[in-house]
Amino acid sequence: MAEKSTQKSLTFRWHRIITIVRDIATLVTAFLLLMDRYNNSEIHSALIDDDNNLVTRARTLQDDQDEIELVKGNVHVLPGSNGLTIEEFLQSMDITNISPKQHFHGARNKRQLAVVNAFKHAWNNYREYAWGHDNLMPISETFSDWYGLGLTIVDALDTMYIMGLKDEFAEARQWISESFNFTTDRHVNLFEVTIRVLGGLLSTYHLSGDKIFLEKSIELSNRLLPSFLTLSGIPYTDINLADLTTKQAPECPTSEVTSLQMEFRDISRITNVSLYESVIERVNEKVHTQKKINGLVPILIDVDTGKFKKLATISLGARGDSYYEYLLKQWIQTGQKENDFLLTDYIKSIDGVFSKLLRATPRNNHIYIGQLILGLHFEPKMDHFTCFLPGTLLLGHHFGLPDSHMLLAEELLDTCYQIYIQQPTKLAPETTYFAENENDDMNDIYVKPEDNHNLLRPEFVESLYYFYVLTGNRTYQDMGWTIFQAFETYAKVTHGYTSIANLKCISEIIPLDFMETFWLSETLKYFYLLFSDDRKEIDLEKWVFNTEAHPLPIKKN
Repeated sequence: MAEKSTQKSLTFRWHRIITIVRDIATLVTAFLLLMDRYNNSEIHSALIDDDNNLVTRARTLQDDQDEIELVKGNVHVLPGSNGLTIEEFLQSMDITNISPKQHFHGARNKRQLAVVNAFKHAWNNYREYAWGHDNLMPISETFSDWYGLGLTIVDALDTMYIMGLKDEFAEARQWISESFNFTTDRHVNLFEVTIRVLGGLLSTYHLSGDKIFLEKSIELSNRLLPSFLTLSGIPYTDINLADLTTKQAPECPTSEVTSLQMEFRDISRITNVSLYESVIERVNEKVHTQKKINGLVPILIDVDTGKFKKLATISLGARGDSYYEYLLKQWIQTGQKENDFLLTDYIKSIDGVFSKLLRATPRNNHIYIGQLILGLHFEPKMDHFTCFLPGTLLLGHHFGLPDSHMLLAEELLDTCYQIYIQQPTKLAPETTYFAENENDDMNDIYVKPEDNHNLLRPEFVESLYYFYVLTGNRTYQDMGWTIFQAFETYAKVTHGYTSIANLKCISEIIPLDFMETFWLSETLKYFYLLFSDDRKEIDLEKWVFNTEAHPLPIKKN
């Protein structure tokens, strides 16, 4: 996997990819015919032409918004419960309805132990210099606050639990119980707080069975609900968790409003409160009815109208990525129903990737995913974010999607690996460009100066994890070990880990003095699970990861 055998064999595989696109087109047609058979179903009765509003949902929208206004009056009451407080609800929960405690065995080999030691190094320095704050600045030996929510603690909870770090987890739990609150008077991003904080709390509740995490999850969900008080039902980007006021950022990324669904659906299933799921299902329906380009969506959406911004870029990188990820994962989360437009939209989008975004470099035939500027003009640019796609494609194939998805996944994983190992540091840049013809002066894979930095991102390690778990091939573990050692060599500093710049020059690495929370919640978690001898340490038949690597349970419906 790490190296191509011959130019001839790769070219043959590339032609297989092009040929097999027809399989996807056929499958899409079949699904559309299947969907026609469900014209009388509840979902389809609610959907009408793209150019109109969801008429049959208008009353429900108003009802939901009336209920949200009531929630604003008392965030400690369960919505629609006639005054039942969160505390009363928790006390009344039958033991059979509480998530059963999951048991993990801790590190069992040298590679896992190395990851645990890396986590401890990061955590101990966060504890020393930034405790209770959002991020550690390891060079300055201080902290940075983004939202004032202790993000590193909340985001890392389930990683500690999975790694068996009982003392660290107990101290973090105590902080959650005694100090974690929503009184900071500042606006926070709905998407970031949902995937990191709500996702982290819910995951930790499901893994530990500890209701303190569920209590905080419900209150946070209530405080996030006013974001959905818009004319279209597409939520505002920002909300003040203290006074519950909202505001709209200049641009609304499509990925942000379409990557809340797993978390809100999960809290809805736990509490049996339909409001949480209703608000995010309306977003699903709204986006489903919009016109797309071969299933691909622009990266910006208008909150007022609920329609995509005209002439916005189409990309599976930043501001587009998790839209596609959550189409598949919502379908998995809810029991893989055949008559689900989430699945249809996902398959059509991958068809669009094949027909609109897929290219090969001229000399070494590296397969990559570009983007469409203004939705029209191809640009040979791929964000590191896009390296989530190989793992997502393989996950879909595991649940029965076409072999062409697996073949593309293999090729993209190799390209992502090449992006890493072709750098002197063996660490990938934030963005990569590709040569389009043999006369280009640049290498097949090249990096522009402004993109020559690494933020400790997890997407490639995430994909390696899926490949190892779903195939059992230990080659993917070896690939991951190469990358982990590179992080240890160049991103590890005395007081933690840091994002770095100047990846092309080993002797002049520039530390950027910032440790992202996803280093603990995603990158190190995926490394740990990648190196596990037990491929079902997190059973993918029972759990599905949100976009911040927080596992949530799969339901049958």
